[in-house]
Amino acid sequence: MKKILTILFVILITHTSFAQKPDQVLARISYAFTHVRDTTQRSNPYTETMLLVIGKNASMYTSFDRINRDLDLPIANTAAILNAPFKPVTLVDYFFFANENKFYTRQKLVTDYIISDEAPKIEWKIEKDTANFSGISCRKAKAYFKGRNWTAWYAPNLPFQSGPWKLNGLPGLIIEAYDEKKEVKFEILRFDNLQEGNNASEYKRSFYFGEEVKFMPEVKATTREEFDKLYGAYKKDPLGFMAASRGVSTSSIRMGSSMTGTSHTVINNPIELPEKK
Repeated sequence: MKKILTILFVILITHTSFAQKPDQVLARISYAFTHVRDTTQRSNPYTETMLLVIGKNASMYTSFDRINRDLDLPIANTAAILNAPFKPVTLVDYFFFANENKFYTRQKLVTDYIISDEAPKIEWKIEKDTANFSGISCRKAKAYFKGRNWTAWYAPNLPFQSGPWKLNGLPGLIIEAYDEKKEVKFEILRFDNLQEGNNASEYKRSFYFGEEVKFMPEVKATTREEFDKLYGAYKKDPLGFMAASRGVSTSSIRMGSSMTGTSHTVINNPIELPEKK
């Protein structure tokens, strides 16, 4: 416990500052995300609804399922939250600033942290093939990225450089993308063009449905090296880490169980694979 507190203190006092100018939100896109995390359970892939929020220069990629879960949580009843069944959701957000070629990751370990990461560099090869997805005219592009051979269908008439996850850099919004083994797939579900007045009023309570792409005001900026030290302490003793961070005893920390009966904690096929040598 003392070691965990020491690590927390060091991280908190050594964080650096990363400032990016907020960008007006122009559109919100939801995607169906499918990932065969466990190759021994190919018939039961991990699924999640994701959200891409884009402006002229910046984008933010997050979990739509997590937004809905958090809006539904009975905030006043902490014990109920800790013991409640859960649906696995992605806890990481990605921010991409195209003009500055800057990429940031938001990760939460009790506290929200913003981490400066290397901007993904994808060498896309645009092909002649065309297709239509839900009435959207698309062109085909291929690339090798993070250990996988990717195919992406993008819309030249929607001139946004961002896409789901870390798939950025095409001259149009990515409508669908998948690797050659179809183990990871992103499929567009809905495109809301805010310039045409579409705004989901039911999500007004959510930070992710604000008018600007920006960092949460409460986040602490840090480096990847510092965050990895913090995450290492968490992995060694999750209950002790959470108790130390909250200033409570480990006996007061409870972990919920999966509402689906499948936790998807076995990941022998991560989305990022070792690069080919």
